[in-house]
Amino acid sequence: MAERIQPTEDQWKAIIHNDKESDGKFFYAVQTTRIFCRPSCKSRPPRFENVRVFQSADEAKAEHFRPCKRCKPTGERLPDHEWIELVMEYINQHYTDHLTLKVLADVSHGSPYHLHRIFKRVTGVTPMEYIQNFRIDQAKELLKHSSLSISDIGSRVGLENPAYFITLFKKKTGLTPLNYRGQYSKNTSAEVHDHEK
Repeated sequence: MAERIQPTEDQWKAIIHNDKESDGKFFYAVQTTRIFCRPSCKSRPPRFENVRVFQSADEAKAEHFRPCKRCKPTGERLPDHEWIELVMEYINQHYTDHLTLKVLADVSHGSPYHLHRIFKRVTGVTPMEYIQNFRIDQAKELLKHSSLSISDIGSRVGLENPAYFITLFKKKTGLTPLNYRGQYSKNTSAEVHDHEK
């Protein structure tokens, strides 16, 4: 595994202050988003511990980081479908967080309007619909395979308000979480009895 190179104090200042003078001297990549940028990038400053520094764009690409859509460190545009894949990966890993369009736009280095439009064009759903669907899929798994309460399951999948969780679950599946769990346990109760013998 390649050694992690963290920014020097000067490089970190350049990143924080979007220093144009440092462009071309180094590139920085953010571990959590797998995106790399020029020092002058106007994106939200990353956390220091998540930053790696590269001398060239090719080095960053060799480590599977992708160029930022906003500052275009390679001079090329990141293809839309690759950009949206990055956003989807981020959602899949952070679905329990408070995710808004602005948060997603910040971490993926784009504007909320542009992200919303391109995400829907590439996936057929809006980013918020994708998040809801992903959360409900995770909730289904927990309803099937755990004895957690309905409100605990809602919290675990990033839907803190139990009434909202139940309403959204019913809208997406046609069943309340309790009915879903009941229906699922009827289907598997025969198997469970076999295991208990």
